[in-house]
Amino acid sequence: MTNPVPPRDRTDQPWRSEGAPKPPPPGRKMPGGWGGLLLTALAVYLIANLVLSFFNGRDEPTIAYTEFSKQVTAGNVSKIYSKGDAIQGQLKKEAKVPGSDDKYTKFVTQRPAFADDNLWGELVKDDVTVTAEPVVKERSFLANLLISLAPMLLLVLLWVFIARRMSRGGMGGFGRKAPPKPVELEGDRRTTFKDVAGIDEVEGELNDVVDFLKNPDAYRKMGARMPGGVLLAGPPGTGKTLLARAVAGEAGVPFFSASASEFIEMIVGVGAGRVRELFAEARKVAPAIVFIDEIDTIGRVRGGGSGMGGHDEREQTLNQILTEMDGFSGSEGVVVLAATNRADVLDPALTRPGRFDRIVQVSPPDKNGREAILEIHTRQIPMAPDVDLAQVARTTPGMTGADLANLANEAALLAVKRGRPEVDGADFSDALEKVQLGAERSLVMSDEERRRTAYHESGHALLGMLQPGADPVRKVTIVPRGRALGVTLSTPDADKYAYTEEYLRGRIVGALGGMAAEQVVFEVITTGAESDLEQVTQLARGMVGRWGMSHKVGRLTAVPGDAQQAYGLSAAPATLDAVDGEMRRIVDECYETACRMLRENRDRLDSLSAALLANETLDEADAYRAAGITRLAK
Repeated sequence: MTNPVPPRDRTDQPWRSEGAPKPPPPGRKMPGGWGGLLLTALAVYLIANLVLSFFNGRDEPTIAYTEFSKQVTAGNVSKIYSKGDAIQGQLKKEAKVPGSDDKYTKFVTQRPAFADDNLWGELVKDDVTVTAEPVVKERSFLANLLISLAPMLLLVLLWVFIARRMSRGGMGGFGRKAPPKPVELEGDRRTTFKDVAGIDEVEGELNDVVDFLKNPDAYRKMGARMPGGVLLAGPPGTGKTLLARAVAGEAGVPFFSASASEFIEMIVGVGAGRVRELFAEARKVAPAIVFIDEIDTIGRVRGGGSGMGGHDEREQTLNQILTEMDGFSGSEGVVVLAATNRADVLDPALTRPGRFDRIVQVSPPDKNGREAILEIHTRQIPMAPDVDLAQVARTTPGMTGADLANLANEAALLAVKRGRPEVDGADFSDALEKVQLGAERSLVMSDEERRRTAYHESGHALLGMLQPGADPVRKVTIVPRGRALGVTLSTPDADKYAYTEEYLRGRIVGALGGMAAEQVVFEVITTGAESDLEQVTQLARGMVGRWGMSHKVGRLTAVPGDAQQAYGLSAAPATLDAVDGEMRRIVDECYETACRMLRENRDRLDSLSAALLANETLDEADAYRAAGITRLAK
């Protein structure tokens, strides 16, 4: 059972943290400080006032007093306003500015101090209105203040925007990045080893790290060095991330987690900067654990490709991780945990002692481990008394913790759909069928198609029952599921870790049983055996080219085990020809065996096929009973 993923403190912060002390929220620092911001704002205010003084000039022309006297004498002045010797006015009719082509209606003039004219009498005679309010309106002080503050506010907003960009280290981040603060999960329980099941041997290896983090002084007295890193390698879904969180929770130290792909950006150098920032945060609260998931994203072997663009950024990020783990930057007290399902492609500089001191293989759980995992994932699910988790664990070999969590969830979903208050055994059985065989799909088949499918699946099932040491048949169905028209499910009674040549040949015989049954009964071959042939090819290639089960090829590896590599790169052409020949020989021999056994047991084949046509799905007991074969207890 996993806890909610801790949130990020920033959207560009590529890691999450838990268990770290929560510092008081610091005030946001501006580049240059608040003093610099105030000085800049004052300068902008003065400059804005200076600029506004130019734009605050009147559009009304300033005319000569003689021109004003002429307009008064001509009776063209409608009203004036006077303050001291300054006169503002408005004409009745538009007039032309002397010496210019411009025309005006409102005007401004200045009465000379030495003027000795009868201005008031002329104004009264022409009925000119002398107003108490200015004719030319000017902006108030408040309006000027607001207008002058506008550019300053824009500057402040721009300043804050640039500061945030610089602190995030984005495209415009040329300044020093302000490191984010760790996130504390208040009220959430830390993940411990009690939440992890099925991987006891791995837990034992990691207990050393937990004890070191809890009691570092005891190890320092003995001259022991804290392991720099632990690499968790294993298939997807085996609980590597959960295990890393459990180590931090068990030790009670802060935990920083990130995915390796989140460090990579298009801009070269950003990833390395984020790595430095992450380790700097972890060192502040050391001892701490830094967990990097899917480290093969940036930790692949260096030296390939063109060294340009994203590849160069990946290498710089990897180099920074190597530097941080070396201890030169004072990273003592920070243990790095990493997870990958491709440990074979990692750079040797990562896996050398001093960096990732330990490589822990996290494998799918055994039967007891699966039962324990199911108990964890069904804690919150109401279970009916008929649910036998031990039986479910026996019938789910090879399933990982994620698969089992999905199985428990599917069973709960089925119970809700069926309106049941508890999850019973039928819900688990149907959920297991859905997970292992695929969801049922409605497909209308003709009677001939159904009969051929019944014989096809009966061939698989019957040969599985007759082969010595073969996996028991658990269920046979001709209900279309997934891409298949029918499915035969066979699983071992106990987990197997090594396979004999006899067992593998039996697997090939059983996989060819469907095609052989169609050949024996109908003397035709259909496309229904496509997935069977893929399985047969994979098994035969492994027997001949990887596991030394061919005298002609010998005890050597002729084909690579990595499915992503090109087939045959590790062997000479003659060896590859020998591999092909031996593969054909083994498959042909197994096919002949399958056809012979079905001919010898034709009555059982017919009986099993008839039962399938009548019931569509047969469980283990019904299938063995229909075939007339006693199921031997293993």
